[in-house]
Amino acid sequence: MALWRAYQRALTAHPWKVQVLTAGSLMGLGDVISQQLVERRGLQEHQTGRTLTMVSLGCGFVGPVVGGWYKVLDRLIPGTTKVDALKKMLLDQGGFAPCFLGCFLPLVGTLNGLSAQDNWAKLRRDYPDALITNYYLWPAVQLANFYLVPLHYRLAVVQCVAVIWNSYLSWKAHRL
Repeated sequence: MALWRAYQRALTAHPWKVQVLTAGSLMGLGDVISQQLVERRGLQEHQTGRTLTMVSLGCGFVGPVVGGWYKVLDRLIPGTTKVDALKKMLLDQGGFAPCFLGCFLPLVGTLNGLSAQDNWAKLRRDYPDALITNYYLWPAVQLANFYLVPLHYRLAVVQCVAVIWNSYLSWKAHRL
């Protein structure tokens, strides 16, 4: 509980920094889980650079973009009723999620040194499956998130659930 209270104090004092660092940390954790539990690389074969890339993506892309999106979404659809939460979830999953994945996957490819042609081929191969998989998990999570969770905790809640999602995304994005 002391750790949670310290997190809340830090979030209150420095909301943007804490949200971005939380996203980066949990993206990194997702990659570690992907490499160690899904891909079973072992510590000797762990690709530290890949993990650092995912941390960087979390801090430089995921945290700012998703955190900013939640602020915009709350301005577009103010309120916390069930209907408001449903509207937010539909806009999030119908508009934001497809665009986000369409940016995230090629960004990882670019950071991994793929050529534009290879990156495009990888996006065409992986995007449909990633989007469909997204729809298995995120609509229910986001509906609960938009209905039950205050704005300043949403990114943290999503990123905690996203440890599993990040493991999947890391695996998907780094699969050749």
